[in-house]
Amino acid sequence: MRNSAQPFKRTLAALALIGLALPAMADTSVKDAWVRATVPHQQSTGAFMTLTASSDSKLVDVQSPVAEIVQVHQMTMDNDVMGMKQVHSVDLPAGKAVSLDPNGYHVMLMKLKQQIKEGEQVPLTLVIEDAKGQKQTLEVQAPVRALNAEAMHGHEHMH
Repeated sequence: MRNSAQPFKRTLAALALIGLALPAMADTSVKDAWVRATVPHQQSTGAFMTLTASSDSKLVDVQSPVAEIVQVHQMTMDNDVMGMKQVHSVDLPAGKAVSLDPNGYHVMLMKLKQQIKEGEQVPLTLVIEDAKGQKQTLEVQAPVRALNAEAMHGHEHMH
């Protein structure tokens, strides 16, 4: 009887260890999330926030029901020429606040399904992946700020 109980005890011990590991999964906080308001028929806008992960992680995806296409972009400067490129992830070093703002990394909401009006809330789903490949989904309600909030320097004209 003793031998047949050993695998069961090992399984229980393994499950207990897994249970202990789950709370240790990377925890990411989102601060100051907001989306820029649009004018009628405008096709794109930006979403901005500050992300802080408890362990080395990366932002790998963002989704929102207000847009057909949601991408993370990076603003670049090359010989005084501003450019923009899509990135497939943004590194979130442990404990370091990473700003998604109009002048660096930011979320582009494109092919908008409706006008985004000041005072509304835009739902965003962020997918964070830690160094072990574990994914965490964060639901964010980002308030919409006025069109002239921290101007994007003509970003809308580039799409």
